[in-house]
Amino acid sequence: MVVNEVSCENLSKVYSNGKEALSDISFTIPTRGVFALIGRNGAGKTTLTRVMSTLLEPSSGRATIDGLDIMEDAAELRSRMAVVPQEGKVVPWMSPVQMITAYLLWRGEAHKDAMRKARDAVAMVGIEEHANRINRVLSGGMKRKALVAMVIASGADLIFLDEPSTGLDPISRRDLWGLLTDISKDRFLFMTTHYLEEAESIADRIGILDGGRLLALGSMEDLRASMGRRYVLKFPSGTALPPFEGEMMVGRDGMTQVMTTDEGSHELSKVLIDSGTWFSLNPVTLEDIFYRKVGRKIDADNGEARD
Repeated sequence: MVVNEVSCENLSKVYSNGKEALSDISFTIPTRGVFALIGRNGAGKTTLTRVMSTLLEPSSGRATIDGLDIMEDAAELRSRMAVVPQEGKVVPWMSPVQMITAYLLWRGEAHKDAMRKARDAVAMVGIEEHANRINRVLSGGMKRKALVAMVIASGADLIFLDEPSTGLDPISRRDLWGLLTDISKDRFLFMTTHYLEEAESIADRIGILDGGRLLALGSMEDLRASMGRRYVLKFPSGTALPPFEGEMMVGRDGMTQVMTTDEGSHELSKVLIDSGTWFSLNPVTLEDIFYRKVGRKIDADNGEARD
């Protein structure tokens, strides 16, 4: 029987200094599309990525990919994988094309095919104008794109990306989102990010990790449903409201924000319309969900928590 899924059973990792990086992680997801793991710095994202990509041995528990054990079948899985770790660096004395070609030769490609795939991948990530420049003179964002191009060129059907858009400007980041969405149509992408908009925009499934524990996992609709309140209304503070089911808070901008149910959003919208009050109505965002699951927000600049 063919098993097309990633499965973790009570997976834990304790480092030699006694720090518990992962605690009893269990989940099952299909090996298709994009899975995004989100969390603050120190949440365990990189540790879980390294374990699932066979680079780090778990302390206990078990994990499989398409029925293959990450420890017992590591060699077979590695032949299907390509990984860009968070600390991954380009080869400074090579150009992007040279680096990718060398990587593909190491994976067993013929030289002619490796050169062609390297140039195609560099074009896909939008750095073809810098294809033959030495990596050490490239910007941080271009270097990151060159690493992403390398895993794309590999043809691997299991791709692990640890914070792939770090260092990219907003336009380049969105271009990368489109690229990752395209390649995930016939590959499985396991990625980490602290950009919540990134996860919400491109991920088919999202896992929320905090303190080494998996707090939630599912599609955006699954996560919204888990909150029991699917909509957020925003309007000027001081507006009189009837009793409603939901949660109200005042933001830093002085506006009142109400998270409520489908029925509550309908009733409150009617009241606000009848009173001529300006308001906005939107589905609950991943930031809303993260805040209520973790108790803190993510600072999108560095992944640190802020109250």
